[in-house]
Amino acid sequence: MKCPFCDEIEDKVVDSRMGKEGEVIRRRRECLACKRRYTTYERVEESLPVVVKKDGRRESFDRAKILAGLKKACEKRPISIATIEAVADRIEKRVQEMGETEIQSRTVGEEVMRELHQLDQIAYVRFASVYREFKDIDQFMDELKALARERQEK
Repeated sequence: MKCPFCDEIEDKVVDSRMGKEGEVIRRRRECLACKRRYTTYERVEESLPVVVKKDGRRESFDRAKILAGLKKACEKRPISIATIEAVADRIEKRVQEMGETEIQSRTVGEEVMRELHQLDQIAYVRFASVYREFKDIDQFMDELKALARERQEK
């Protein structure tokens, strides 16, 4: 593992712990050159589907993109990184459980929307405004009205 501080590749594992639900191993490492410590995570590499984009391009499923979108939507909201990571894990797991070799990007987007809708309505609206490509204020207002109706029904 290359040290993120000095790029040395020699290190030693100082501590290993099982992550929640046993799906990740967290390792504390110490660089043998600069003596600084850093954390790595190991997870089983599982076969994930290829994502078919709106324009027909295909690219590998990328959890980091899901995480980046979630972080952007949840920016300046009272939502911990651990919660965002858990949401990304659930989305990745659902996509994997579909068992498909290819999946439409809109399917992934809808999974993100479903999670954000339950997590935080502001983050949901932020993501929806970009994902659904609202063309004008009327589309945006329609989404807000739908959220308001749901809130009243609860």
